[in-house]
Amino acid sequence: MAKGKIMKALSGFYYVQDSNDHEVYQCRGRGNFRKRGIKPLVGDTVLFEAENKTDGYVLEVDERKNELVRPPIANVDQALLVFSALEPDFSSNLLNRFLVQIEWNQIETIIIISKVDLLTNEQLTEMEKYQKLYEDIGYKVILTTTNEAQSVEKMVPFIRDRISVVAGQSGVGKSSLLNVLQPSLKIETNEISNHLGRGKHTTRHVELISIEKGLIADTPGFSSLDFTGMLPEQLSECFPEMHALSNECKFRGCSHTSEPQCAVKDGLQTGKVHQERYEHYLQFLEEINNQKRRYDR
Repeated sequence: MAKGKIMKALSGFYYVQDSNDHEVYQCRGRGNFRKRGIKPLVGDTVLFEAENKTDGYVLEVDERKNELVRPPIANVDQALLVFSALEPDFSSNLLNRFLVQIEWNQIETIIIISKVDLLTNEQLTEMEKYQKLYEDIGYKVILTTTNEAQSVEKMVPFIRDRISVVAGQSGVGKSSLLNVLQPSLKIETNEISNHLGRGKHTTRHVELISIEKGLIADTPGFSSLDFTGMLPEQLSECFPEMHALSNECKFRGCSHTSEPQCAVKDGLQTGKVHQERYEHYLQFLEEINNQKRRYDR
């Protein structure tokens, strides 16, 4: 038996990298995993045994420090959220949806906004306002251009010695960036669909790739995210600027909607909470409440 990490999951097989010899072994899950409710994920540290490179079994899965449902991956150190300034257009609503999911899983986030060299001066000024907004909240924000080599140079210091998940809008250049970081990958990329205004989903599975002394997961693109499993009172915890103010609210469990003496609503007046972020919070809260009402029937 040996310790290893699941680097890829595909068609019922788990590709486990041995912690000692760094060789990769094709494994199946133990027969009783399904009965025990265990589903191994990419990123899991596991105990496995293998007679050869193609005939092994995952025997045990270590406790996870975190896990994501979409993409299905465990033990992530940070999320690289890649959004484009144009083609497809930057969506702060979608970015905030991703940030809620990442905060919910207590994963550090780096926001990468690509293709900023395609913006007009007026558009660039607007994008720099977003950069300042998210940096003031506490996120790292990297603006990159269509010059992929320069973009990668900015990213490398954040990759080393970490397990990163790459996610964001479809068609923003996630796969292209990984190809520049590791040219031997030759990950399939597609042009933006002019009709739909978004990229085709070229990535079919989650796989950890060794890049710049770190591990990066290339993941399928998403067009939407829901809040399954999140309670209404937990949402504001995923907005760091609101969570920081919530202890000052008059009422415990304040929803920051209609209650008097709400520090978050006061923060709207003082600039500590951005109006658009607050509007997205209200939208997400309504979605969570609607989900809860459906489940309660």
